Amino acid sequence: MTTRKDMLMTRKPGALLGLFLGLALLATACGDSGTSTQGASPGAGGSEAAAGGVPSFPEGTTMAEIQQEGKMVVGTKFDQPLFGLKNPRTDEVEGFDVEIAKLIAEGIFGAGNAEGKIEFVETPSAIRESALVDGKVDMVVATYTINDERKQQVGFAGPYYVAGQDIMVKADNTDIKGIDDLNGKKVCTAEGSTSLENLETMAPEAEVTTFDVYSKCAAALSDGRVDAVTTDNVILLGLVDAAGDEFKLLENPFTEEPYGIGVAKEDTEFRMFINDRLEEIYESGEYVEAFESTAGKVAEQAPEPPAVDRY
Repeated sequence: MTTRKDMLMTRKPGALLGLFLGLALLATACGDSGTSTQGASPGAGGSEAAAGGVPSFPEGTTMAEIQQEGKMVVGTKFDQPLFGLKNPRTDEVEGFDVEIAKLIAEGIFGAGNAEGKIEFVETPSAIRESALVDGKVDMVVATYTINDERKQQVGFAGPYYVAGQDIMVKADNTDIKGIDDLNGKKVCTAEGSTSLENLETMAPEAEVTTFDVYSKCAAALSDGRVDAVTTDNVILLGLVDAAGDEFKLLENPFTEEPYGIGVAKEDTEFRMFINDRLEEIYESGEYVEAFESTAGKVAEQAPEPPAVDRY
């Protein structure tokens, strides 16, 4: 089976030396303490993370390898206000997805220990599966809808949020009120998204334009190249907020989109760990804090965390 170490080796020069050094240090530490991680459950250490300690994991698991290397690589969006946006002033990536990723990382490194140990990689909709399959990232947290087709290629933890596909138009548009009105109209969405699949199925006569990122759709709506943009309501909410009074959200969702955390398909232990960690942050209140500090600045209230699907 291809491990995280195998997949990331070609991307990270010197990773093999770092891994050997990490294993040597780990072996020394275990010898001094007389303890071992063998036989621990994949999710072990969650309570230690919450208490500020450093969790321990079975050797060979993705969690142990990330911990030994001292870095977690996370795919996310860089162009979606409220969920995943690279701030041009600070060069930092911000949003609800980013905060969820940080909380997952704290479950590996320990509370307060994840700072500087997360590498965020821009991962637009069309390349999320390939980023995981090719081993370029450890996980994807990027408004990533769970569906059966994607499960053929990757694994999903969660969901951690449920959105709904909606429509954004110019503020003075009165012609478009719902999905049926998109037939015959010029409509933009992202390549490789479930939004595109839904649009083609539910408004088959729409004239569709696609881009790699939704910010380009917003620009096309602004200059009149398209009549509407359709994707998940929380993504559109961020674009509406960023544009001031130029756009409006119809607030007429026509699907349910459960957002999950993508991992390598065969990595069941990592998926189980993330599910455990999600339930911990639901219970601790950290989930609500993360939402209120990001998307909650625009959304009216924090959502109820959805039940984790342990398939």
